[in-house]
Amino acid sequence: MLRQARILLVDDRPENLVALEAILAPLDQILVPVRSGEQALRAVLDEEFAVVLLDVRMPGMDGMETAAQIKLRAKNRDVPIILLTAGAAPPEQSFRGYAAGAVDYLAKPFDPWVLKAKVSVFVDLYLKAGAPPPRPLPDQLSVPLGAIEETVALLRRLPAVVKDSEAEATAAQLALQVARLRDILEAFGDG
Repeated sequence: MLRQARILLVDDRPENLVALEAILAPLDQILVPVRSGEQALRAVLDEEFAVVLLDVRMPGMDGMETAAQIKLRAKNRDVPIILLTAGAAPPEQSFRGYAAGAVDYLAKPFDPWVLKAKVSVFVDLYLKAGAPPPRPLPDQLSVPLGAIEETVALLRRLPAVVKDSEAEATAAQLALQVARLRDILEAFGDG
C-alpha cells in the first residue's frame, strides 16, 4: 500500500483552495482544505501534516498568527509551513513569516510547478523520515484477543455446535473474524 501524507491547505477564499487542490492533486496525497486559522489549529491538533500551505491575509487570525500558534505545539515544531500571499508584500512581511516559523514565502500569482515541486520535496522528506509510525498497541489488547481466540476454539468443539451445521458455520465465521482482527492488529503493531 502506498503511504500518503496529509497536506493542510489554509485559505479563506474557496476559489484559492480549489486552485491549490488542482495544483497538488497530481501528488496523490491527502489534501485537507480549511478556511481559517482557527480551523487550521483544530486540524493540526487532530492530525499530523507533512506540510502546511497558509494564506497570509485572512480575516480573524491571519497567516502569521496561525503559523506562530502551530509552531507553539511541540508535535508541530518541525512541520514546514509555506506562506502564500496575494500581490507584492513589503520585505518585512516575509521576515515576519520566517520569524513565525515559515520555511518559505510565495507571492501570488506563483508558478504552480514551483509550488508543486516545493510541496513534493517536503512530502518526500516526511515519508522518508517515516511519517509517524502507528502508535504501538497497548499490551492489554493482546490478552483479551488471545482469550477470545481460546473461547472461540472451545465453542467450536462443543457437541451442540459440532452437531448443528448452522451453529458450526457461525462459529467458523466468528473464528475467521477474530483471525482477521489478529492480523490487522499485528500489522498495525509492526508499523
